[in-house]
Amino acid sequence: MLRVTRLTDYATVVLTVLAEQSEAVHSAAELAERSRVEASTVAKVLKSLAQAGLVESFRGASGGYRLARPASEISLRAVVEALEGPLAMTTCSVHDGECGIETHCGIRAGWQRINDVVADALSRTTLADMLTPPPAALPRNPKAIPAALVHST
Repeated sequence: MLRVTRLTDYATVVLTVLAEQSEAVHSAAELAERSRVEASTVAKVLKSLAQAGLVESFRGASGGYRLARPASEISLRAVVEALEGPLAMTTCSVHDGECGIETHCGIRAGWQRINDVVADALSRTTLADMLTPPPAALPRNPKAIPAALVHST
């Protein structure tokens, strides 16, 4: 199964909390409470997000964190790369010479295409998109779709 790390998932949750009130400065403790993510984890993700320029940090009595730019300008790719480094489905999909079978393997181009598709989807999806509720999902089994929803052409 391909998936982002739990830390990246939590970072996205914390960022959406910040995005809900993007102009306000929020303490790490407040973000932990509102996101229901442990305070130590929130502190860890905020440090990575600040280093990547996705959040601004402010010191002092009224210090805290806020988004560094609008949620519509923060891509999920930027979030993933802030926590996990460069996006790579496989080592060979982004780096030459790091695989022992690279010279006689025929699937590298396929992984590169898949990597490009995933990178594109993450680049086009913004933090603002994550705040928008998804449309009602249709059942996975086509036979379970109510007749009223089936359009004949």
